[in-house]
Amino acid sequence: MASEKVLTFTDDNFEAAVLQSEVPVLVDFWATWCAPCKAIAPLIDAVAEEYEGKIKVGKVNVDESPGMPGRYGVRGIPTVILIKDGKVVDQVVGAVPKAQLEALIKKAL
Repeated sequence: MASEKVLTFTDDNFEAAVLQSEVPVLVDFWATWCAPCKAIAPLIDAVAEEYEGKIKVGKVNVDESPGMPGRYGVRGIPTVILIKDGKVVDQVVGAVPKAQLEALIKKAL
């Protein structure tokens, strides 16, 4: 079950929730049919819990919000992008280990 600390980002709320955020934002681009996305989901939940108050963590369903993946050049999912002050800090593609997600987060803290 997804953590309540993991937000849902859409084409409609992305600007306000992500680009105007005062803290760094970890964005997971995913889809319901994507097996690697399901594999990484518990790790996304875990970092949302562990870094609560330091970063925002959320997901963009690429099927429901096709604008943002195109804007950020997402070609494969899962793609996890770290955004700080409205700009991409770094990104990883695929079901990566938790340590790699934490290394990504530390680049913005």
